[in-house]
Amino acid sequence: MQSRAPFIIVMATLMIDAMGIGLIMPVMPDLIGEILGQGISSAAVWGSLLSFTYAAMQFLFGPMIGGLSDRFGRRPVLMFSLIVLGIDYMIMAAAQVMWLLILARMMSGIAGATYSTATAYLADSSTREKRAANFGLVGAAFGIGFIIGPAIGGLLGELGSRAPFIAAGLLALGNAVFAYFALPETLTVENRREFQLRRANPLRALLRLKAVPAIGLLLVVDFLYVVATHVYPVIWSYFAKLQFGWSSGMVGASLATYGLTTAIVLGLVIRPILRRLGEVRTAYLGLVMCVVALVVVALIENGAMVFVLMPVIALGAIAGPAMQGMMANEVSDNEQGELQGVLASIAGIAAIISPLISAAAFRTFTKDDAVLFLPGAPFLVAAVLAVAALALFGRWRQGHPSTKT
Repeated sequence: MQSRAPFIIVMATLMIDAMGIGLIMPVMPDLIGEILGQGISSAAVWGSLLSFTYAAMQFLFGPMIGGLSDRFGRRPVLMFSLIVLGIDYMIMAAAQVMWLLILARMMSGIAGATYSTATAYLADSSTREKRAANFGLVGAAFGIGFIIGPAIGGLLGELGSRAPFIAAGLLALGNAVFAYFALPETLTVENRREFQLRRANPLRALLRLKAVPAIGLLLVVDFLYVVATHVYPVIWSYFAKLQFGWSSGMVGASLATYGLTTAIVLGLVIRPILRRLGEVRTAYLGLVMCVVALVVVALIENGAMVFVLMPVIALGAIAGPAMQGMMANEVSDNEQGELQGVLASIAGIAAIISPLISAAAFRTFTKDDAVLFLPGAPFLVAAVLAVAALALFGRWRQGHPSTKT
């Protein structure tokens, strides 16, 4: 990258966007409960339905958004996404019925290109050797946003369940204005390609990339990994309130702590790990830490221990950038948007499945007539999936002995 200014700007854009997401997480159970007049266990089911709706739209439209960014550039797609997200938050703030919340999540799912477009932006601007580390900085930017967002969201939640949504909407719209004036384009005209609707089909795009030898099985590993780790945003607020009796403010504090540790790990720690271990072993380490964290969270009863466990949870996040770097180096410059769109679709499929699994496990083990009261059951299910991802990653490594470690 000739100038670090675009890099800094896209990181700031992601950080502000993450602040908006983090703002609403601590109060989502309260908003759903307010609309429905039901308890946390039932609210978790509806919350999972909202996550399902968002993920379904992301799956269907992810490759299309990625393809559009390969055709028209990263900058306009990123700004469009932020504008729609801002409108989405305002609709949620005004919603009095569940169908309006569902409509809002459909909108944000379609426009949920911020992450995939940003990673394509960084792929355009990074050398092959530095892509994995720079993808880690995307997670770090989100982590910093989660330090600020949930903390503010928890405080605003004390004023009412609607206030954080208004704040998140203003942040997203303000971020779009910031990107308009400060964010340059990184995809040069000669590296753009014609948009083809058939390549925007998520299944066709997935099968096309799956045929690339070094990517196929990694896509499956990435899928299982995302399903497993998605349990945190899907169920954490409900789990923490029921298991530990935490208020919205305390939930926000826990998410902010997670954001801080993740920002440190993905912003600072991942680079020396990659230099010392390489991408493959870094992915191994991340997957192992993911399994350990999920099992411990599932069984923990003391809320204070959650904060002690945060560094282990954060270390699990290094697997994603490492695998993403490996895959990005296998495709050409004018296919980076498509690859990131496919990864967004995989995340969408995972996010469709994860809420269903997590909500079912949470409801089964927290309802009044449950045979066993175990709010951490969704994390145990996720741990099994993470173990499967680890096993398949080992199988992939055996089939690619020449892969750089």
